[in-house]
Amino acid sequence: MLRALAVDDERPSLEELLYLLNADPRVGSAEGAGDATEALRRINRALACGPDGPDGIDVVFLDIQMPGLDGLDLARLLTGFARPPLVVFVTAHEDFAVQAFELKAVDYVLKPVRGERLAEAVRRAAELRGAGPRGTAPRIPVHEPDPDHLPVELGGVTRFVAVDDITHVEAQGDYARLHTAKGSHLVRIPLSTLEERWHSRGFVRIHRRHLVALRHIGELRLDAGTVSVLVGGEELQVSRRHARELRDLLMRRP
Repeated sequence: MLRALAVDDERPSLEELLYLLNADPRVGSAEGAGDATEALRRINRALACGPDGPDGIDVVFLDIQMPGLDGLDLARLLTGFARPPLVVFVTAHEDFAVQAFELKAVDYVLKPVRGERLAEAVRRAAELRGAGPRGTAPRIPVHEPDPDHLPVELGGVTRFVAVDDITHVEAQGDYARLHTAKGSHLVRIPLSTLEERWHSRGFVRIHRRHLVALRHIGELRLDAGTVSVLVGGEELQVSRRHARELRDLLMRRP
């Protein structure tokens, strides 16, 4: 039975999270904290009594954007503990996923929280807690089921994004953000891997951070010696080392 601590500065969100946690049969107890500082005091008190004491905490369900000490700050502090609780981030913002996974979060749940999605996070935490030492980052799809689609996970649902719908890709460390006309998706694949894999499909590197699909380039812009392209309504800078090759490819484009 997991002992959980939920942390959120918005009272309605905290109450909803506690309701869902207490309804899960794998959660033995769930308490709330209104900010990261309060949560840190609660965790320190629990650790002082020993991990198996009555006030122990197995997993923290943690909001990210909070006044003062935010959720990422708290998670970083916990990595320095000898026996830190597991961390599940619960946030309305997808943009912090890379930092969360680097901090070895068990899961990254987006608001508004759905009961079945939170249950999946609880399941992962329960499995890791039963396995002993703190586990690794959650699964992010890595392999393609076929060359025309890429699996992405959002809100606990795996969807398949057509490669032809991807306008450009942005590097984010060992991850890549796929941009389409309908939104963006984060996958654990380095940009260099996608560059090699999709070169024959018309994707070209224009910058150390960007890979673009030639068919989705709407304009090539020259301004005071700088080069940029308009892709899917977004203007992207082209580095000098890639500018000539890109112009040549666009000139030869049917």
